[in-house]
Amino acid sequence: MRATVIHGPNDIRIEEVPDPVIQRPTDAVVRVLNACICGSDLWAYRGVAARQPGQRIGHEFLGIVEEVGREVSSVKAGDLVVAPFVWSDGVCEFCRDGLQTSCPHGGFWGEVGSDGGQGEAVRVPYADGTLVQLPKDAAGDDKLLTSLLALSDVMSTGHHAAVAAGVRPGSTVAVVGDGAVGLCGVLAAHRLGAGRIIALGRHQARTDIARAFGATDVVAERGEAAIEAVRELTGGQLAHAVLEAVGTEESMRTAISITRDGGGVGYVGVPHGGSAGVDIGQMFNRNISVGGGVAPARAYIPELLADVLAGTINPGLVFDRTVDLDGVPDGYRAMDDRSALKVRIAF
Repeated sequence: MRATVIHGPNDIRIEEVPDPVIQRPTDAVVRVLNACICGSDLWAYRGVAARQPGQRIGHEFLGIVEEVGREVSSVKAGDLVVAPFVWSDGVCEFCRDGLQTSCPHGGFWGEVGSDGGQGEAVRVPYADGTLVQLPKDAAGDDKLLTSLLALSDVMSTGHHAAVAAGVRPGSTVAVVGDGAVGLCGVLAAHRLGAGRIIALGRHQARTDIARAFGATDVVAERGEAAIEAVRELTGGQLAHAVLEAVGTEESMRTAISITRDGGGVGYVGVPHGGSAGVDIGQMFNRNISVGGGVAPARAYIPELLADVLAGTINPGLVFDRTVDLDGVPDGYRAMDDRSALKVRIAF
């Protein structure tokens, strides 16, 4: 089969790799229908995150189950399924607590020795604890598939930020970051009933999506100027909940600074560049809480899936370019130079 591999900075290739096979009785093999490129994949593409030459890449996919091991009971051959970006056994204490990202038997797609999501098929360990079944007829609905694909990571991650920040009905929410996760954070805050949503972003195509997702205000400034702009918009009260979806020192500093006293920050941006943006003194003095981290997407997918199927939310709007497998290297270049927001891969 063919799959995406990374050989070094700016070196993404489509190569022949071994076909996935059932190795353990809890495995499934999934033929991929849709996958995508994540903003976090760009850290490896840019050489910031280390990868071994020839390592698989990609962690968001949905597809058709081709084969299952003898102990798999929740899915069968022919089922349409979506996979969260982390596999998990579904039975350990962490999984039962809804923190599948800490499963001792879990792992990330594309890590050394595992299949990446940007390929024609994937071996799924612990299929019962990992895969979520989808309506079979969704396979023929291209628009619906894009929103279902978003559940594998970006929509679940945006929701995690909103939950961690403590978004409540009627609250004022600010979202730092206009990437796919930040935009899904806007949608998540709107879904949870936020009364006002301030999106921090400066790219009109992206802020237009933010407004479609429920943003009431847009702040294009950065740094101190952004803090002052939010202060002015809120009459000095700032935001009850702030979603941080970038991962830099500046974005964390901004997020904490625009949170009102007693409010919360939900951070889901993959950290890069240190932690100087976390001012413990400011947090202490103003009673600001910070929560978040790697989103346990497997815990969130069922409730978000119901809203996607009902047409209540449409996170698929974050996909603004579709390529086939041969177009993946160009997709990486497009996301790296910001000419694309999020690239979907259709097989």
